[in-house]
Amino acid sequence: MTTANDPVTQPGKVTLVGAGPGDPDLLTVKAARLIGSARLVVYDRLVSAEILALIPPEAEQVFAGKECGRHYLTQSETNDLLLRLARSGRDVVRLKGGDPFVFGRGSEEALFLARNGITFEVVPGISAAAGVSTYAGIPLTHRGLATGTRFVTGHLRDGKPLDLHWDKLGDPDTTLVIYMGLQSLKETSAELIAAGLSPDTPAAAIENGTTPRQRRVIATLETLYDRAHAAELHPPTLIVIGKVVSLSDELDWFDAKIGPAAS
Repeated sequence: MTTANDPVTQPGKVTLVGAGPGDPDLLTVKAARLIGSARLVVYDRLVSAEILALIPPEAEQVFAGKECGRHYLTQSETNDLLLRLARSGRDVVRLKGGDPFVFGRGSEEALFLARNGITFEVVPGISAAAGVSTYAGIPLTHRGLATGTRFVTGHLRDGKPLDLHWDKLGDPDTTLVIYMGLQSLKETSAELIAAGLSPDTPAAAIENGTTPRQRRVIATLETLYDRAHAAELHPPTLIVIGKVVSLSDELDWFDAKIGPAAS
């Protein structure tokens, strides 16, 4: 039983930090500072080993990762974990790959914390779309090739078909970036072609973008699935579809440094 004289534990603060696409040199100054001074870090699978190495050795690290078909913690369990840690009076660095608010479920976690009275902060990160495409030599927009960009998720839920507006995605003047799209790549290609996008549209799959383990496959919309399968690409792999991919060889500044591409 508590009394009026018992100390009250002040809840801690949760900071959702975007770790960017993998290269630690792409961390924001604020993200690097928070990681370097952290005492408790809850991190995702998409945070690279190079960035995890920046966490102080004395800090507690909690893995809350997810991968296709395998959740170490469900999203609900992750929310509850953050709430429990914050209520214990501890400040938490919640480290998420890319940007927390771009297919990172950061907004779900922030809403949950806000509705439970926990102070939170969000530190943006370079998104996978921006970072990985640049390291693959692919601009998301280019005069005469693409006037806009669309981001979608290719994640399959419980094996169900993707529920996307294919007729709106098959725009030849728009670059299409697909997060978590490797597993559904065959279906995606077929649906886009059926929606009217040319089978010869340039397309790319980039594995472990911005890291020394980066590999890229450059093909067409029709051939990308077979080429990616032959190259044995694995998640995390970003898919980029559009005429801008045709510039990848001329603008390839990164793969040339670490070895030949898988294209």
